[in-house]
Amino acid sequence: MLAPNGPAPAQEGLRLPDIGSSAGELLTPARQEEYGGMMLRELRNYGYLLDDPLVDDWLQSMGNRLGAHSDRPEQHYTLFMMRDRQVNAFATLGGYIGVNAGLVLTAEREDEVAAVLAHEISHVTQQHVLRGVERAQRDQVPILLGMLAAIVAAQAAGGTSSGEASQAAIVSAMGLIQQNQINYTRSNESEADRIGIRTLARSGYDVDAMADFFARLSFATRGNSGGYSVPEYLRTHPVNTTRISEAKQRADQIRGRTVTATTTVGDEEGNSLSRVERVTATGPTFTQAPPLPAGRSNPLLPAGLELASLGATASGATGYFPWAQERLRALSATTVDTAVREYEALRRASPNGLTPAQRYGLAVVRLAGEPAVAATELRRLLDEDPQNLWVELALAEAESQAGRHDAANARLDQLLRRHPGNRPVALTYARVLVAQGGEAAGRRAQEVLRPLLAQAGDDPVFQQTFARACELAGDSARAGEAYAEAAFLNGRPEQALIQLENLKKRGDLDYVARARVDARIASITPTVLELRRQGVRDPDMQRR
Repeated sequence: MLAPNGPAPAQEGLRLPDIGSSAGELLTPARQEEYGGMMLRELRNYGYLLDDPLVDDWLQSMGNRLGAHSDRPEQHYTLFMMRDRQVNAFATLGGYIGVNAGLVLTAEREDEVAAVLAHEISHVTQQHVLRGVERAQRDQVPILLGMLAAIVAAQAAGGTSSGEASQAAIVSAMGLIQQNQINYTRSNESEADRIGIRTLARSGYDVDAMADFFARLSFATRGNSGGYSVPEYLRTHPVNTTRISEAKQRADQIRGRTVTATTTVGDEEGNSLSRVERVTATGPTFTQAPPLPAGRSNPLLPAGLELASLGATASGATGYFPWAQERLRALSATTVDTAVREYEALRRASPNGLTPAQRYGLAVVRLAGEPAVAATELRRLLDEDPQNLWVELALAEAESQAGRHDAANARLDQLLRRHPGNRPVALTYARVLVAQGGEAAGRRAQEVLRPLLAQAGDDPVFQQTFARACELAGDSARAGEAYAEAAFLNGRPEQALIQLENLKKRGDLDYVARARVDARIASITPTVLELRRQGVRDPDMQRR
C-alpha cells in the first residue's frame, strides 16, 4: 500500500507544489530521502512507532533481502514497525516502508509478511510514488503534511501525539486532501503484485504466500455485519477473487507448474464458447535445501527453499517469525493487564496450551512487574532451545531486573563474544548496564556500544542509551551530543539545535568535539527551516 506522495495506504491524490514537470524533476532521490526521513522522525514524535532492536532487525533483515533481489537493488530500503494493530502496511518517499504490528499478528508465517513487503517494495521500484506526485501537482498541500495526514487517516486507533499544534496542522491537511484520496489504480496494484511475487521468488520465499494472505483477509470480511471493522489493508488494497486468482497463477508460472486457463473463443456461427487449456509454464526451479543443524551459528540463515536458477543466496524464512510475532503482541498491547488477558485467552483456545513462542511473549509481558517469574519461564524455554538469542536476551533482562546483576552481565558478556557487532545484543547489554547505574557500569556500556557508533547516526535507541552511558561515565559533553541526536531522531529538531548551541558554550570542548557540534548544527538547521515551511512546529518550543 502506497500513497503517491506519502504513506497514505494505497491512496493517491495528495497534491504537492508545482515544482516540476516530471516525477524525476519533482523530487530528486536525495530530496525523497530527506522527506522520508523527516516523516519517520515525526511519526516517532507522535508515538506511532514501536522501536525495538530485535523486532527492527528482524524486519530490516527481510527488507534488505527482498530489496537486494528487487528490480532496484541499489535503492536503500528503511523498514520500521508501527505499534498500531490495524492490518496495514505502506511505502513512501525514499524507500521508507512501514508495517503495522497488526499485520504481523494476523499473518500465519513469515512468507506472508514478506509477500506484503515485496508488494510495497515493488511500489517503490516501479516509482508509483513519484508518478502519483506528478499527477498531484495542482493543489498546494505541503509534502510532509500530506504524508503525515495520510498516516493519521489510515490509523483507526489514532496516535499519541504530544504536539497539539502539529496535530492540528495535520488535521487541516487531512481536510484538504479528504475529497481527493482515491485508491491506487488497478494497474499499479496489479504491477506491484506481479513484481512482488517475482521478488519473493528471487529471495527464496514461498511464492504462494501473497495469494494465501489475500485469501485469508478476504475470508475474514465475508458475512460482515454492522460494527465489524474491515482491515485497513483491504480498504486500500481491494482484494477480490480475480486478484487472488491472478496471484496464484503468477506463482504457478514462476514455479513452472501446469496452469489451467479458461479462454473464450467463437464457433463457426459466432457463438461464444469456453475452452479449457492445460498450459505448462516455464520458470525458475526450486530445490529443497537440507536443514541446518540445531546449533547453527547464524540463525538468520536457516534452511528452506533454495532458488537455484536465480542464484539466490537466501532461502526460506528466518525462523524467528513466531518469536517476533509474540514479542510484538507483548509490546503493542495497551497495558500489561490487557496483554496477560490476551495470553490467557490464547491458552484457553488451544488444547495444548501456549506454544513456546507464546510463552516467551507472556514472559516479556511479565518483565515489567514480575521479573523473577519471567526469568523462571525463560530458563525453561532456554533449556528447550539453547541457541535462541531472543530468549537469552530476555532472560538476561529478567535476571538483571530481579537483582541478579552478575548473572545477567556474565550472560550478556558471553552473548557479545558469540555475536560481536550484533545490535540487539549490544543495546540490550548497554541498557541493562545503565539501568544498574554507577560509573563503572557506564564505562562498560560505552565500551559495548562504541563498535556500533559509526553506523548509529539514525538510531534513536542507540543514541539515547549511549547518552545515558556517557552521563554515568562522567563524559557529560559526549552525553550532550548524544542527547541532542536522540532529540533530533525523535522528531524534535528545534530542541536538538538548542541543546547543541548550549553545548558549544562549554569551555571544556576540545577542537574535534567543537567541530563535530558545529557540523551537526549546520546539518540540522535546514531540516528545522523546512519543517517550519511545511507548517510543522515543535509545540514545546512554541509555548516558551
